[in-house]
Amino acid sequence: MRRGVRLGVDVGSVRIGVARSDPSGLLATPVETVRRGKGDLDRLAALAAEHEAIEVVVGLPTTLSGRESHAASAARDFAARLSVRLAPVEVRLYDERLTTVTATQGLRSSGVKARNQRDIIDQAAAVVLLQAALDTERSTGRPPGHPLDPPPGGETRGGTAR
Repeated sequence: MRRGVRLGVDVGSVRIGVARSDPSGLLATPVETVRRGKGDLDRLAALAAEHEAIEVVVGLPTTLSGRESHAASAARDFAARLSVRLAPVEVRLYDERLTTVTATQGLRSSGVKARNQRDIIDQAAAVVLLQAALDTERSTGRPPGHPLDPPPGGETRGGTAR
């Protein structure tokens, strides 16, 4: 298992849940919920720098059959822009099947009321996503998911991938 903090990012249309691992890569914990829109990439870059992340794992929405869901292209686009912003920190895509469902069930069983769940559900989904990625790396000895392809044409922060 590689040493170093990883961030888990659960991208939604309104909010982005963020989780982090401990430096040994054993346990994922919630960090915060970032509002989607202007400044979201800057905030994620600040969190990556603050926690000295060695990589960021972004959830890739898939269906139960393993096909990419309708939200997958939006997640891929966001991950690509994040990758450009965070370089040289690697951004990887990881199957996030059922993370929000698992997070919601866990919060409900712990007594958190639905109306109070929105912000923490995104963080909890990021925790579920990151913990699954950590467990996969621990069991396989390989980094989880798939690395992003480099941006076409070597785009930089000033390029179209911003």
